[in-house]
Amino acid sequence: MQLTNAQEKLVKSLQTKKGRKETGLCLLEGQKIIDAAQGTIEFTFSIDEVKNFDKLVTTQTPQDIAGVAKIPAWSHDEINSKKTIVVLDGVQDPGNVGTILRLCLGFDASLILVDSADPTNPKVIRSSAGAIFDVPWIEVDRNHAINFISSLKRQIYRLEKRQNAKGLKATKFDKEIVLIAGSEGSGISLNIEGISIFIEHNPKLESLNVASALAIALYSL
Repeated sequence: MQLTNAQEKLVKSLQTKKGRKETGLCLLEGQKIIDAAQGTIEFTFSIDEVKNFDKLVTTQTPQDIAGVAKIPAWSHDEINSKKTIVVLDGVQDPGNVGTILRLCLGFDASLILVDSADPTNPKVIRSSAGAIFDVPWIEVDRNHAINFISSLKRQIYRLEKRQNAKGLKATKFDKEIVLIAGSEGSGISLNIEGISIFIEHNPKLESLNVASALAIALYSL
């Protein structure tokens, strides 16, 4: 479809977090993402219909279709409906957050984001392959994160290598859990009690990428 001036202005605004927050909308890039967002789409537009298409999307080599969709809103009960709830603490890389959303879809988990990359960022949406529209997720301010996580009334596991941490292979998990992971560089900074667990690996490797570590941990549950 041809875009009106107002629609073009709207699409450009969705490249910023402020624009997405004010409108409750996000930018979709590519047919696969649009297919994943069915039921939430406001409108789509193609490279053949819009002359300045490349200025309305964020990829350097854009696909030939894009769109605008409503940002999904998930309730506390929907977050708590999954047996596994992943908490990301300070994971700022959009690619990692998108990959972790895909992992949550694959292993039927929900996601809580604390001081992490905006899940409505177009790069996160692309990296998630549209999982943002299927996985229950919520952003929680750090000041309220501990109370929110505690309200879930689950055993908490902290994915970190520290003194007295249990090896993943030796850990027997509860049926319903919260699994907290931090960035590779900074680790977990949330001051909340839990069972510390780590993934055994070659000591020559200093640490695992957070998405890789979560993939291993989620598979082991």
